[in-house]
Amino acid sequence: MLLHSVVRASKDVTSTPRRSAKIELISKLLKQANADEVEIVTAYLSGATRQGRIGIGYATLRGAAAPAVSSPGITLAEVDRALDQLAEVQGRGSEQRKRELLQSVFARTTDEEQEFLVRLLIGELRQGALEGIMLEAIAKAAGVGIGRIRRAAMMAGDVAAVAKAALGGQDGLDQFDIQLFRPVKPMLAQTSEDAAAALEEFGEAALEYKFDGARVQAHRSGDEVRIYTRALNDVTAAAPEVVEAVLALPARDVILDGEVMSFTREGRPQPFQVMMRRFGRKLDVNRMRPELPLTAIWFDALYLNGASLIDEPQARRFAALAELSPEENLIPHLVTADAERAEEFLRSSLDRGHEGMMAKARNSLYDAGARGQGWRKIKKVHTLDLAILAAEWGHGRRHGWLSNLHLGARDVEHGGFAMLGKTFKGMTDEMLAWQTAELLKLEVSRDAYTVYVQPKLVAEIAFGDIQISPRYPSGLALRFARVKRYRTDKTAVQADTLEAVQKLAAITPLQNE
Repeated sequence: MLLHSVVRASKDVTSTPRRSAKIELISKLLKQANADEVEIVTAYLSGATRQGRIGIGYATLRGAAAPAVSSPGITLAEVDRALDQLAEVQGRGSEQRKRELLQSVFARTTDEEQEFLVRLLIGELRQGALEGIMLEAIAKAAGVGIGRIRRAAMMAGDVAAVAKAALGGQDGLDQFDIQLFRPVKPMLAQTSEDAAAALEEFGEAALEYKFDGARVQAHRSGDEVRIYTRALNDVTAAAPEVVEAVLALPARDVILDGEVMSFTREGRPQPFQVMMRRFGRKLDVNRMRPELPLTAIWFDALYLNGASLIDEPQARRFAALAELSPEENLIPHLVTADAERAEEFLRSSLDRGHEGMMAKARNSLYDAGARGQGWRKIKKVHTLDLAILAAEWGHGRRHGWLSNLHLGARDVEHGGFAMLGKTFKGMTDEMLAWQTAELLKLEVSRDAYTVYVQPKLVAEIAFGDIQISPRYPSGLALRFARVKRYRTDKTAVQADTLEAVQKLAAITPLQNE
């Protein structure tokens, strides 16, 4: 199959608003693909590559530019092989090798194919083939019930693998059930504004502290233990304390969901990126254990002694976990329908340095890999009014618009503005169009990628916390920053000051970058 076939299908899927038409288009293409192409087609139309993240940035893509050909000719398999090679490139000279590999692909592609690949590689391919639509298309192409496909996807954590199995015959789907040492994608939470909103929806709910740790899934069978990350990577060697904690449980076989944390001697959580200096390592683990010990905090049980719990309600799963885990490894937990008690619980979590609170419907099932309706997260969100110092041109769908904003606080002591990071999040198409027009009126200079402006526009920026950053002279950067709105009622002299940000950093969980 030619790459061109996927590119045309992607455009057709993007242009049609009808769900049934999207499903029909994808299903038809899947039927045309051979056994080795199904995974690639599914991944590309889902906006990803079969290889996952392969470390390709804007600079590499720009350096790999090549004149387009006039007619399609490169096959899907040839592109996939090139991406396999890219994923393996490491070490000295790797950037040059990546550019050469990419250039060899681009030199054989049309303008339309080049645009598709660039957007695919930088993660900006938005074509309307959401997972639900993709699963229905797989079911239609394979002639299998959608319920079976959804269940397989939940267990596999990999839609492309499910597509390949389903198109190869229904028996292939039998492999996708919860199994020891085959991690499933973790269930995620939607957001509620406050505790009262979550309780209004759920009634009585299970409340838990929301930790800012590393999400893990622990699998044990007898004396064998494996620890997996949120991305389903095996990190057993990096977390011996977690392995020891799992082995100490009175269970033969178990799968647990939780967070890995590092606490200070006073019991306060270490900043996430401080903890990740330890959790992200496989070397010198024994040397670093005394300095940054890890603690597993469990909040769900998915499998216990030969029985799957994944279809049991949250109340039943947590009861099984509470019987199994010692208190020091169990998430702080409260069951209530009282909004005042819930707000007290939230304040308690924040006072102890945690991110906020989770609210879980007690009858909710474990919806692996999805933002389930039965879980809500409530976090303390900070906002600052900051001046826009510059903006970078967007890529993919944002091509032609100024997108990535440089954010600055007023520096009263030294004059001017102190940069606190960048963000391209939270912007609607209308906002992108408006800010592009307004920022171009304020342009003072530009380079190939960035337009520098007079700092006159002020935006309200929401963020999670503040981290230490050597990248900026201010020494600080906002974490999880997003644009909430433009403050056209404010001038730049009314923007928040660097001093105010520094004071806020003193009471915000400070992250080391």
